[in-house]
Amino acid sequence: MMFLEPKYTIHHLIDRCRAGERKAQELLYKQFASKMLGVCMRYATDRMEAEDMLHNGFIRVFHKMDDYRGDGSFEGWVRRIMVHSSIEYYRKHHKMMQIIDIDEAGHEPSVNPIAAANLDAKVLMGMIQQLAPGYRIVFNLYALEGYSHKEIAEIVGITEGASKSQLSRARTILKEQIAKIEGKSYGYAG
Repeated sequence: MMFLEPKYTIHHLIDRCRAGERKAQELLYKQFASKMLGVCMRYATDRMEAEDMLHNGFIRVFHKMDDYRGDGSFEGWVRRIMVHSSIEYYRKHHKMMQIIDIDEAGHEPSVNPIAAANLDAKVLMGMIQQLAPGYRIVFNLYALEGYSHKEIAEIVGITEGASKSQLSRARTILKEQIAKIEGKSYGYAG
């Protein structure tokens, strides 16, 4: 992450961005781009798509700069915009599946928690990226961003039941993939 030059504070950059100064926008982008790309990667199918989401998100950040009131952290505010921008990108470019079968909940295979904890972050990110779009978005919003099923339903435009079902299915798929890796790492057939 690039750190701000001593003469620029975040609040100074925000003020300069509100005034439309390109240099301030560039510095703000450099300050947060790396971390926000990580957020976008969780919703994208690949890095190129994540970069598109990132750029769309920063355009929105700069257009909505006057909406930031300073109540919470600026980074948190930018993060929320990136999440919403990523979901909107997905709505526009991909057909999202809506799963309503809640009967699958509770039929999840168990996984050795030690093996799961030893997974490389890149491997886990790859597994999440392989999930179907609806599953991936609900999983990310619930497990990583901390949204409730009610909030997810409103953001994504599905029912709370569909959100719960998609989360359950995403967890099942991820646990099955972890179990396969666990079996391979211990020499078991799987």
